[in-house]
Amino acid sequence: MLDKEDEKVVNLFTDLGMPKNQSRTLMYISQFDECRSADVERGADLRQPEVSVAIHELRKKGWIKRRIQKKENERGRPIHIYSSSMPLSDIVKSFEQEKLGEIETLKNDISELKNLLSVK
Repeated sequence: MLDKEDEKVVNLFTDLGMPKNQSRTLMYISQFDECRSADVERGADLRQPEVSVAIHELRKKGWIKRRIQKKENERGRPIHIYSSSMPLSDIVKSFEQEKLGEIETLKNDISELKNLLSVK
């Protein structure tokens, strides 16, 4: 389960624009060498579809990775095992760069808006 300090981190990520389910999933996975999505559901207090969407987005960003483990009897679905692909400090740096890029885009759009309105 996520403790009070983890919840503070989740809230900060969320305040900075990361969807809450992603931040909860990221914080849970970052605490273990490996875990299954069912572990994330219980530990981060999320439903399966929420975890699935969050994991998909976090994998697209390259922040977590998946390993597929075949079941011993080779029947049924394989088990997906997840882990952080980098230390949480590097993820924060990546998140910071993403947000700084968004700020730069906003500044440019506002400047363009001002220029367009000053012409009229």
